[in-house]
Amino acid sequence: MSKYLIAIIWTGSFAFLAAPPVFGTKISIVGRIQSEYSHINIEGHSSQSEVSDPTVFSSWGLRIFEDLGRGFQAVGMIDFGFNPSNSKLQGNREIYVGIRNHAIGTLKIGRTHSPFADFAGGWTIDPFVYTTLQATGSGGAMIASANGLGSGTFSAVNSVIRFDSADFNGFSFATLFMPGDADRLEAHLGGALGENGNNSGETGGEDGEWDVQFAAKYNFEFRNHSFQVFGGYSRDNVSSIQKRITAVNLKTEDVGRFGGIWSYRSFKLQGQYELVRHAIGAATCSDGAAIGAIGGITRQCNSAINPGGNGDLWFVSGQYKLGNATLIAQGGMTDANRTAVFKKRTAKSYTIGALYHLSKRTNLFSGYQRVNVTDKNEVIDRDRNTWTVGLRHLF
Repeated sequence: MSKYLIAIIWTGSFAFLAAPPVFGTKISIVGRIQSEYSHINIEGHSSQSEVSDPTVFSSWGLRIFEDLGRGFQAVGMIDFGFNPSNSKLQGNREIYVGIRNHAIGTLKIGRTHSPFADFAGGWTIDPFVYTTLQATGSGGAMIASANGLGSGTFSAVNSVIRFDSADFNGFSFATLFMPGDADRLEAHLGGALGENGNNSGETGGEDGEWDVQFAAKYNFEFRNHSFQVFGGYSRDNVSSIQKRITAVNLKTEDVGRFGGIWSYRSFKLQGQYELVRHAIGAATCSDGAAIGAIGGITRQCNSAINPGGNGDLWFVSGQYKLGNATLIAQGGMTDANRTAVFKKRTAKSYTIGALYHLSKRTNLFSGYQRVNVTDKNEVIDRDRNTWTVGLRHLF
């Protein structure tokens, strides 16, 4: 095909998207792009350096709105990830359709992030989210469930109904339901097929049991101090496939979370605590919750609890704004209790660094992270040191 014809097609496509909507539908191209130089040293392995976007922050997509009248809007989102270092697509993010009313809230149906990820705590309290310094996978209180019900940055939840309420005098809540009935569909992030050609997923329930998650938060002001308190509950029903792993004896997973944010002038302090019982998804790593290639010996996810076991996690972050720069110090710990199959494992992390805002859409980031691992399942505790510097832009 002629390069001139290709240019005409691209020009026509963007002109169509930029043109005033004929039928009242508004379509916006949205996205973000990031690249960072990171150096990772894991004990027992040689150091590795790369220029990449290892947590797959970069993405582009379409945001869709239509005014339905009487305060209602139809909304939709299509989002695709990519890695600018190798031009490879990295899978789908949120893909949903829904209805919004600013006085009531937003209903989404499709594939979305979980409330534990983007509503109450999760990555909303991690200024280094989507970098190699993020708390997810580094020993902080950021579980990364395979079904997305945790706060893994890349992971989203398939086949869900999610409702986010409007703000009622500082109070708001979000709830998510994943239909069960494992004999027909077990929603998951993979694509493997099990018996009789059915999905062999890692999530969902059996005989109508639903995975659910609920979170709520309250914002208020007091003498120039800003506060937010939040909490939530997550239930991941054991699937029929998981029940067959008899050695681990998996049961329905329960996760409780609470935390808060305090801001005063240029200071901000935020953190959360999570208690996990009978870990299923919380015992695994989503793609965005670990460093290194899938299946590689250098891959780490230090926020996971032992499969079928109990544990707790905490994370705290302190920030100070100095002009266009934000100075950051944060840390956390994962304590995975022993089970009949796996021994006790802990991971402690601390991170120092800074963000520098070149504009509202562009910022530089840099920092250092240390993860101390005590794993009685391994001969060597593979501690990790990470240095990084990067640049990101939102469009």
